[in-house]
Amino acid sequence: MEKLVLKPSYDIVIIGAGVGGLTAGALLSKAGFSVCILEKEPHVGGYLAGFRRKDFRFDTAIHWLNQCNPDGLVSRLFDAIGSDHPHAVPQQRIRRYKGEKFDYLLTNNPDEWRDQLVQEFPHEKAGIHRFFKAAKKLGKSFKNYSAIFRSEETMGLLERIKNKRRLLEFVIPFIPFITYSGEKGLKKGLNKFFKDEAIHRIFSSEVELLACLVPIGWAYYGDFQSPPKGGGQVIPEWLEHVIEFYGNPVNCSCAVKEILLQEKTVKGVRFDHRGASHQVACKYVIAANDVETLYERMLPPDVIPASMKKKLRQAEMYSSSVTVSIALDCTPGQLGFNQELVHIASEHAGFDDHQSGDPLKSEISILAPSLRDQSLAPEGQGTLTLFMPAYMDFNNNWMTEKDEAGNYVRNKAYQQLKTEIAELIIHRVEEKVAPGLRSHILFYEVATPVTHHRYTGNKNGTMMGAKPGRENMQNKIAHYRTPVKNLLLGGHWAELGGGVPIAVKAGTNAALLILKQERKELFKTLAAYLDNKASLDVLLRHPGLRQYDNSWIQAPTPAQKKMMLQKSKD
Repeated sequence: MEKLVLKPSYDIVIIGAGVGGLTAGALLSKAGFSVCILEKEPHVGGYLAGFRRKDFRFDTAIHWLNQCNPDGLVSRLFDAIGSDHPHAVPQQRIRRYKGEKFDYLLTNNPDEWRDQLVQEFPHEKAGIHRFFKAAKKLGKSFKNYSAIFRSEETMGLLERIKNKRRLLEFVIPFIPFITYSGEKGLKKGLNKFFKDEAIHRIFSSEVELLACLVPIGWAYYGDFQSPPKGGGQVIPEWLEHVIEFYGNPVNCSCAVKEILLQEKTVKGVRFDHRGASHQVACKYVIAANDVETLYERMLPPDVIPASMKKKLRQAEMYSSSVTVSIALDCTPGQLGFNQELVHIASEHAGFDDHQSGDPLKSEISILAPSLRDQSLAPEGQGTLTLFMPAYMDFNNNWMTEKDEAGNYVRNKAYQQLKTEIAELIIHRVEEKVAPGLRSHILFYEVATPVTHHRYTGNKNGTMMGAKPGRENMQNKIAHYRTPVKNLLLGGHWAELGGGVPIAVKAGTNAALLILKQERKELFKTLAAYLDNKASLDVLLRHPGLRQYDNSWIQAPTPAQKKMMLQKSKD
């Protein structure tokens, strides 16, 4: 049982120990603030929490990482916190596009795929070259993404004007392709490059032209990484260590029930821990949790304008997923897998079918994490992870019921349905990619949108939050400041988009807003570093930053512990 560590008051309370909340907590702890993090789950990490079954370790949601190369947004921010942070592993084999009649591999040298396509489709040579050239241009733009790290909410008027120019420079390469979305738009966009339907079918599961181009662009600039050794969960474990190094608590199994206010200004929070109610005072709250939960359940009903809450309810969200985590009695290599993500698409399914959540038609992504990192499974065994887009409203909310508090009740019908879906996904993977797969499965675990909602609290179990797009931008879905003074957002709702870079960016900008108010000189130096106008050495020499001894020691995985135990017995 976790011991609750709590003082009567803190400078800052952070709700949620996902990557966004932990990043904010580590930065603010290093800046000398007293910080208390409250996490509703028994462990930190959010979508990076992962889990253990027997001697196998599984990541919860990572397909790949971006911006974790040495010059990337994430690495530069983590460098500012401590040099002992986990390091992502560069990918060489990135993605396999597989259908009934095609099988192509994207590597960190995309020209190999380009030349293969030219050889197979010589009549489309010019268009293929233009396609890959356009992708490379987008990749170059992303390479400079760290230059637009800061939110405009952290900037003065002159900085905002300059930032709009930087944003425009970033966006310009995307403008020619941004309108080509939907079934007709995607076809029209691909036709700009090549008319041959056989090439179109390679991208049959994509919903927009940019989704076809961007992965190739990232590959050109080495911006695909695998999680650090030990799995994605070592990232939140490291951040938790840093926060606790500075004497600040990360309290788990703490469900925040109410933001305490006085005249629409934060005064503290009330939360439950192991059936007991607690209260703590603070000057600031960073909410790195679901914004609807924050606005609808944790605040008085009249504090947030009804129009604002309505827009949030109607925001366009990323899908959730069905995730099947498989333990194998053999290595994935023995079944024909390699280190790349395998993407299965049905060339004959309708446009909407690929994202429908129908296991017989939807796109499926397959990853063999233990091939990338052998520490995740015992020697001679392995792990597979199967992903399929899915939605909360599937089959009457996955055949669940709701209790009086609005929570999804997982009954026998739910358990049966999720097993049926998982079995269909496994059968399809066995049929299309890995003959004999079933005979090598030791066990598997299934997560549905209901599972993701239960563990993260994210609306409809969304994997990445609100989508970038015109409507969400016009409705100002993404924001840091709220109508409540000193209540800031610091999780996936603060920015459009998703993944580790967006979570790190959100947590960092929430911390910057507090630094701007409370530690102006330190704010200026950190902002200059993030804007590439000051070096890391200059930042770390700032007297406002407390020293950190780089003392994190990564714990062995369950498989490594088992091996160490066996060696000690021998």
